[in-house]
Amino acid sequence: MKDELFLRGESVPMTKEAVRALSLSRLNLSQARHFIDIGAGTGSVSIEAALGYPQLAVTAIERNPAALGLLEENCQRFGCRNITIVPGVAPLFIEQPADAVFMGGSGGNLIQLIDWSLMQLNPGGRLVMTFILQENLACALSHLAAINVAALECQQIQVSLLNALGSGHYFKPNNPVFVISCEKEQAHG
Repeated sequence: MKDELFLRGESVPMTKEAVRALSLSRLNLSQARHFIDIGAGTGSVSIEAALGYPQLAVTAIERNPAALGLLEENCQRFGCRNITIVPGVAPLFIEQPADAVFMGGSGGNLIQLIDWSLMQLNPGGRLVMTFILQENLACALSHLAAINVAALECQQIQVSLLNALGSGHYFKPNNPVFVISCEKEQAHG
């Protein structure tokens, strides 16, 4: 989905189209029943997941009051009835276990949120996180290696968009984004 389709606010972050596409691919939602989006912002990831997988129950967690308003408006705009908006700060109580969790920001509680996310996941569930800060990337990779997750992958994605400049064109770069994906270990027994 094009970024321009979403209502946006000045101080409300949004996962951009190319990063969203890669993240949704890594979440592997085709067989998922429940998906948690931590720090949903404008709702771009939640909405695209909800529209692409109508069987999916989506829990969108957001703490920013301005973002909550935009999230609600975007859900109504796209007619997403399978998204439950949860105002608050993760970690918090979620009744239903998840098959996939997306974290677009950590609010300074990265290790705690990784551990909480993995606790929310069913065995074999997918966790996908995006970062722009190298310190968060290093922290997440180190922690994930220490707790023994499966299928750990990391990619850096940088997208440049064609823009007019005088009588010519150039590619205006966006910030690079790191995308980490992993899987909760399958239960043994």
